[in-house]
Amino acid sequence: MKPTILVVDDEPSIVLSLQVLMQRAGFEVRIARDGEEALRSVGAFTPDLILLDAMMPKRDGFDVCQTLRANPAWRDLPIIMLTAKSRDVERQKGMALGATDYITKPFSTRDLVASVRRHLGITAETATGTPTGNTAGTRE
Repeated sequence: MKPTILVVDDEPSIVLSLQVLMQRAGFEVRIARDGEEALRSVGAFTPDLILLDAMMPKRDGFDVCQTLRANPAWRDLPIIMLTAKSRDVERQKGMALGATDYITKPFSTRDLVASVRRHLGITAETATGTPTGNTAGTRE
């Protein structure tokens, strides 16, 4: 069974880009468009990893991350924050609230897929599919 990635972002072009990228890399993808939807989604079916935007309506990614980490069932769930917030203080905040990794936009698609695989414990030998081309909000 393929690992499931929950993509949480309110920007449609980023959601689509990440969905295509992760599917090409061999993952199942679910989508949440804001923080509240993300928490409901995780409550209904825990993904293997979350790609979480920091700036969203209703509940931002920092709040979502902190809420997930407060629940013992989700303490070890890998959360990669993907955000345009690139200041050191924001990175430190994300990591202090429990993010597993913090990647700023624009980002390398290859590096993102490598990070996802690393946090899922997937080696290059067992990985299926490889990312190709650039996606919106990303760089190679």
